[in-house]
Amino acid sequence: MTATVVEGKALASALREKVAAAVAAAGIEPTLAVVLAQGEEGAAAYTRSLAKAGGKVGLRVDVHEREPRVEEAASLLAELNADPSVHGIILQTPFAGREGDAELAELIALAKDVDGQSSASLGLVWAGRPRFVPSTAAAAIHLLEANGVEFVGAEATVVGRSPVVGKPAAALLVARHATVTICHTRTRDLAAACRRADILVAAAGAPELIKGEMIKPGAAVIDCGYNFTEDGRVVGDVAFEEAAEVASLLTPAQGGVGPVTTALLLMHVARAAGAEIAA
Repeated sequence: MTATVVEGKALASALREKVAAAVAAAGIEPTLAVVLAQGEEGAAAYTRSLAKAGGKVGLRVDVHEREPRVEEAASLLAELNADPSVHGIILQTPFAGREGDAELAELIALAKDVDGQSSASLGLVWAGRPRFVPSTAAAAIHLLEANGVEFVGAEATVVGRSPVVGKPAAALLVARHATVTICHTRTRDLAAACRRADILVAAAGAPELIKGEMIKPGAAVIDCGYNFTEDGRVVGDVAFEEAAEVASLLTPAQGGVGPVTTALLLMHVARAAGAEIAA
């Protein structure tokens, strides 16, 4: 079997067109505030690409670059929460370490938490009435839906337990009537859990953790991983070439989930600003 490789660019383009049309119809300029740690070049590069994409759909991205100190960032977040001209806020991580980042995420107002970073947002996702779903998790599900993958009764395995990808992806799959197993890098028999899956979502942040032999023939595999190898290559959490010989559907590390993630984040900001966009 050779997998159908699913690129996200066409889907992302269609989503951006919907956003641009809705923003123009509403006559508004949705504004996203990005809080960014000084010196985090990877996060800065993503923020620049986000600003460029936003500009094409009539959305403004304001970047607030700060020293990675919790107190200063907390004060800034309070200002942004109170500013009516700011419709969405994201904290680019890593910012102040795992505990600091978690503390700061809790300070983002629910109505402006467009990337679902707070525990309140995650709780609403698990409750089945989400306000804003974390964009990468939403992108994984959107890619599956767009390619006609059947959820009802399917065995799904999510490898990864982060509050912004693995856990919300699992919740979204449960909401679509899949039977879900959540795994991680310390799962004792990860291979067995993966081989049961009709739908496999990889979000562990571990380069090529999932080998071809761990994938059920014909499974739909969504790779949310984006990792750099020692020789500078970008690879996903799935060994792509091996997986392509087994899966029925597979996303690449570059150009798969990423473009859809960005487009959905823009859509969330537009909705927070009052634009009406059909799902």
